[in-house]
Amino acid sequence: MIDLSKKIIELIQNSRTRVAGYTNFAMVVTYFEIGKKIVEEWQEGEKRADYGSQLLKQVSADLTKQIGKGFSVQNLERMRTFYLVYSKSSMELRKSEVFQKSSNELRISNNEQTSIKILPLSWSHYLFLMRIENELERNFYEIESLQNYWKLKDLERQFNSGLFERLALSKNKKEVLALAQKGQIVQNPKDLFKEPFVLEFLGLDEMSSYSETDLETSIINEIEKFMLEMGKGFFFGGRQVRFTFDEDHFKVDLVFYNRLLQCFVLIDLKIGKLSHQDLGQMQMYVNYYDRFVKTETENKTIGIVLCKDKNKALVEITLPESNNQIFASKYQTILPSKTALQEILNHFE
Repeated sequence: MIDLSKKIIELIQNSRTRVAGYTNFAMVVTYFEIGKKIVEEWQEGEKRADYGSQLLKQVSADLTKQIGKGFSVQNLERMRTFYLVYSKSSMELRKSEVFQKSSNELRISNNEQTSIKILPLSWSHYLFLMRIENELERNFYEIESLQNYWKLKDLERQFNSGLFERLALSKNKKEVLALAQKGQIVQNPKDLFKEPFVLEFLGLDEMSSYSETDLETSIINEIEKFMLEMGKGFFFGGRQVRFTFDEDHFKVDLVFYNRLLQCFVLIDLKIGKLSHQDLGQMQMYVNYYDRFVKTETENKTIGIVLCKDKNKALVEITLPESNNQIFASKYQTILPSKTALQEILNHFE
């Protein structure tokens, strides 16, 4: 294929992507406005219990006859709920930088010259988000979906794994509010930490037993999903990365680089209970990378030991009080109970 053809194909593909974005944005805004008109009519209409139901049946019949499919009573009720939920969402949130950027990319005029909420995700995303009752949690998943270009299945997976609760459990009340206003912000090593890491996508819960090699191989086979679980800004550097020191050979299970923190992130996998020797080994790996691998412009290396079980007191007594490089976190191969996580978070708060 000649270079000119490649350039033209790229132009067409980019144009199609933009058109799809504009179409989606226009559709979501239209559904929001439809919901608004239904709510206004509902409020001004007759004070009978069945008025709303009869109103939607008539509107559905009229729209289906004139426009076609897509306007069932159920869908109109969803649009009404959509307006009720997002007309109450924080205006300050929608004035934030992440939403304003989307607004600049997708400019659509409003004939009524009223303020339209900035709603940049797909209708399918919002159908899912509307079911989240906690506004802080709902805002968090909306922002993360937007910033990380999550598909609907990614959003569903992160919600079902209790990402918001797992991040919130390692933060104070002020930081939890920041999660809901800005999403996950990665500014220091502790921002990468969550408890537990959920690796249900590896399929290991179906095995009666597995080795550390099995765990590592499963992660490599699902590396994109693993990096999604790890968080923002990760690049994969390799598995069983070897280095030699004083004629002894060592291997780091998994090596990553985080562009937001500008540092290496080393991961050691343990299928059993965490020991102080495991932490000591990771400390040695981190020291080596800090002294012989990282450049002067890069930040200190982070080491994470992922283990099936750990003793929090042992971790605290083994690592220095000022530690901000070595972390130990449990992992699990089944989805956690969101109800249990929410109860823990409520107790924590």
